[in-house]
Amino acid sequence: MKHPAAEEVVKAIANETQTPLEIVAKMYEQTWAAFSDGARVMDYLTVLVSRRVREDLRNMRKNAH
Repeated sequence: MKHPAAEEVVKAIANETQTPLEIVAKMYEQTWAAFSDGARVMDYLTVLVSRRVREDLRNMRKNAH
């Protein structure tokens, strides 16, 4: 993980969504890379990345049913 809070955030998302930690970690890393590429302000990146990963997991579950 690229920043200190990432591990705790990934664990929280995995617990909330009942998704394996490895999957959430990979999604988080990919989303972080996409969002941080060229970003000048990093202050809210953790919040934005967390929100996107949660949304993506919700959408994956909706589409699976």
